Amino acid sequence: MIAYLRGRVAESLPNQAIIDVGGVGYHVLIPLSTYDKLAQSSGEVQLLTHYHVTDRDHTLYGFFTSDERDLFRLLIDRVSGIGPKMGLAVLSGMPVSAFKDAVIREDVAALAKISGVGKKTAERIVLELKDKVGVVGAWQEARASTAAHDPAKTAQSDAVLALIALGYKQGEAQKTVQSIVKQPGFDSTSLDANKLVREALRAMN
Repeated sequence: MIAYLRGRVAESLPNQAIIDVGGVGYHVLIPLSTYDKLAQSSGEVQLLTHYHVTDRDHTLYGFFTSDERDLFRLLIDRVSGIGPKMGLAVLSGMPVSAFKDAVIREDVAALAKISGVGKKTAERIVLELKDKVGVVGAWQEARASTAAHDPAKTAQSDAVLALIALGYKQGEAQKTVQSIVKQPGFDSTSLDANKLVREALRAMN
C-alpha cells in the first residue's frame, strides 16, 4: 500500500496531478483543495494517498492534509452510495471544517449545494455521519470560533460536548440543550454549561 508520495510536481490540474518521485511519475486524482495548495508550493511536496482497488481499475488519490484524506475515507467507507468520485466532489465543494459543521448542524441545504450531491445524498450523509468520527472535534472548532463573541453559545457547545462524553448521541444532546434554552422562563442571561448538563440529564432521563 502506498501511504504517501514525496517528490516534485511534474504536472498539476484541478482534478489530477503527476508527482515525480525519483524519476517515476505517479498519477494521482486530487480534490480542488489539494490543487490549490499544490499551486502555491514550490520544490518538493508530499501528498498523503489512498490506493483504491476495484475489479476494473487501480487508482491513487492524493491529499495535501490528513484531514482531507480522513474525510475522503469516511465518506466512501461509511456513506452508502458514495464512491471515490463523489468523495472528491465533496472535498472540492466545501472545506473540511465547513463540511463537519454542516453535518453536525444537519444543514442538508448547504451540503446539497455541492456539485453532484443533491438533496437525497445530503440527507444520507447527515444521517450516516452525524454521530461518527469528528463530531467532538468539530464542536470544539465551533466553540473556539464563537467563544470570544457569544458566551451563551459557548456554554451550549460545552454542554453538548459534556453530554457526548457521557455517551449520548450528538443529535440528541444538541436538540435537548436547545429545547432547554428555548423554554419559557429559562434564564438565558447567565447560561452555565454545568446547569445545562444537569437540566439535559433530567430531560433525557
